[in-house]
Amino acid sequence: MDKRAAPIDLLLPKALKEKQRRLRDAFPTPLTLRVHRALSWLMRAGEEKDDLDVRFLLSWIGFNAAYAGDVSLALGQESQRERDVFMRFFVTLVGFDGQHRLYNMVWQRFAQEIRVLLGNRHVFAPFWLHHNGIAGFADWRDRMDREDIAIRSALARHDTATLLSIVFGRLYVLRNQLIHGGATWNSSVNRAQVRDGAAILSCLLPLFIDLMMDNPDHEWPMPHYPVVEG
Repeated sequence: MDKRAAPIDLLLPKALKEKQRRLRDAFPTPLTLRVHRALSWLMRAGEEKDDLDVRFLLSWIGFNAAYAGDVSLALGQESQRERDVFMRFFVTLVGFDGQHRLYNMVWQRFAQEIRVLLGNRHVFAPFWLHHNGIAGFADWRDRMDREDIAIRSALARHDTATLLSIVFGRLYVLRNQLIHGGATWNSSVNRAQVRDGAAILSCLLPLFIDLMMDNPDHEWPMPHYPVVEG
């Protein structure tokens, strides 16, 4: 059967929460913390119907809770280092995804939105590093062209993990713009990428969490901020 023809699996946060309650006693501590925290932010994001900026940020926090990347990164290295963490996370999840749900979500539901996002220089980190005067990024156009080649290669090979790492690298730039005050609330300037970013996160994060819960025996690392008593 052509896996691209399979229906897209849309998971509701409430159903995920019920599943978590059934299974959590068997989870190791790292997975317990990751899933509990990610679900809390996902459920709150689902309540935010009107404010896309807030919905995007809440969903990103949920994603961050799931993959728990290191936040202490040097300026100029941050985007690539974070991309490396994304890639390891996505390779793991795609390896667990026997029903190809991530594949279907990326290649069916969000194919057009992803193409538009990846063609937008305003969510490409080297573009901003150059315009902010950071040395070594005057070739941002060449870098974007090279990444476009990598994107086309991933598309041709249906390499879901690589495409997800590139997509989330772009969403990470959008996250930085919002978190660091580099955008106006509800601005028309970046509305399309915020809208599409919020939609992509809202549909993919539930799948990430579900795949994590289905694989409790994987060695999920302890989050950087574990619960510390006292």
